[in-house]
Amino acid sequence: MEAGEYESVLCVKPEVHVYRIPPRATNRGYRASEWQLDQPSWSGRLRITAKGQVAYIKLEDRTSGELFAQAPVDQFPGTAVESVTDSSRYFVIRIEDGNGRRAFIGIGFVDRGDAFDFNVALQDHFKWVKQQCEFAKQAQNPDQGPKLDLGFKEGQTIKLNIANMKKKEGVGSPRTRPASAGGLSLLPPPPGGKTSTLIPPPVEQLSTEGSLTQPAVALGSVGGATVSWPQPKPATAATADIWGDFAKSSGPASSQTQSGTGWVQF
Repeated sequence: MEAGEYESVLCVKPEVHVYRIPPRATNRGYRASEWQLDQPSWSGRLRITAKGQVAYIKLEDRTSGELFAQAPVDQFPGTAVESVTDSSRYFVIRIEDGNGRRAFIGIGFVDRGDAFDFNVALQDHFKWVKQQCEFAKQAQNPDQGPKLDLGFKEGQTIKLNIANMKKKEGVGSPRTRPASAGGLSLLPPPPGGKTSTLIPPPVEQLSTEGSLTQPAVALGSVGGATVSWPQPKPATAATADIWGDFAKSSGPASSQTQSGTGWVQF
């Protein structure tokens, strides 16, 4: 046993009875009915601990925890712990005092479930010990262990169905915009969608003196760009005379004079 190993507790039972057992005359096994079950020699607490691969059955006082007897178990089932032939609640264990002296005593549990837990705790511990031994052997001789062959046997084939793995075009993926010849992507259309409004050219006005005047140039927007209407050419003297004659021939019904301005608009 190594000095660095720690002790773990496997099972604790608060009540157990200890009995003196008669010597076994034959090899037929122990029988609990031959014990004086109504007169136990000692009663207290049972605790199973493990240190390394060895388990220890410890009989302790309920109150003080003082050790009454201890039974080292290095193999189960074995001579250190034996079950009786006529009951599942009684066992025979081999205790040691540390000086080489050994004795066999009988123990019994009032509850059958406690006896079951006692048995399972020992079984689980030595199952773990067996696994640790197998792992140690495999670590020493890794080539002797079974090898996993994942290669194809002669004539063996596999079939892969990748029809459902193809992703349909246009479903679940955004469309990419085509790039121009220069490598630049096209700009998106302007937001809104309002139709552009063209402002008609202004109406020429005639002064009372017979000369044409040009109003301010009107501006219009088409698609966000500013468009200016062409300016008309200035009126000549002949054109002014024509408009003056037309103004004199027109009556009051076809002309409208704006008060205070002296301008006539047709």
